[in-house]
Amino acid sequence: MDDAESLAALEKAIDCGVNFIDTADVYGMGHSERLIARLKRERKEEIVVATKAGRRLDPHTAGGYNQKNLTGFIEDSLKNLATDCLDLVQLHCPPTDVYYTPEVFGALDRLVEAGKIRYYGVSVERVEEALKAIEFPNVQTVQIIFNCFRHRPADLFFERARKKQVGILARVPLASGMLTGKLTRNSQFAADDHRNFTATARRSTWAKPSPGWTTGPRWRPSKRYGGGCRRGSVWRSWPCAGF
Repeated sequence: MDDAESLAALEKAIDCGVNFIDTADVYGMGHSERLIARLKRERKEEIVVATKAGRRLDPHTAGGYNQKNLTGFIEDSLKNLATDCLDLVQLHCPPTDVYYTPEVFGALDRLVEAGKIRYYGVSVERVEEALKAIEFPNVQTVQIIFNCFRHRPADLFFERARKKQVGILARVPLASGMLTGKLTRNSQFAADDHRNFTATARRSTWAKPSPGWTTGPRWRPSKRYGGGCRRGSVWRSWPCAGF
């Protein structure tokens, strides 16, 4: 996808009422942030941008999430997004040990105090990490995988987040395209596409029902989500559900 196509998609999103964009410093090594900065210059609407930091670490270790590195990542994102203060910065799926290191969150607090970022949160791999993260009082958001294949957060995390007034960002709500209705077992991805796993893995994904699925014409999720309904309506509604 070239820049013109990317910007056209962003423009269309804003035209449709989208006012929140999630990105990361590692997406195109800053290129995504720079495109968003260009979009914001060309639009009058208020657009809130959430970015992420940490995945540029090599090696990606808990020790790398320190004041010096985080400050450097924030300064780079400020430059890329052409702003004096970042709306929301999320730790980008850090190693689990980070959630047991108060100094990391202290470093983020100091960046808030310095006026470099307004709010901070985390993007997590596991529910247990999310639960640990919101023990830190200034964590404002948690980005977590949630779709009709992965609904464990609804059972174990959402209510805790609601009580603490922590915002939730649903990650991969369309399961990396699997829930768009556009992919088949024969779909092919570019060599550098993160979905380009081995052919065996792809065939396995499409050939076997996921745990909890029935093979009948109707699928019945728990009553918490409205009882029995056709799979198509579940796929469309769950990613848009507000929590």
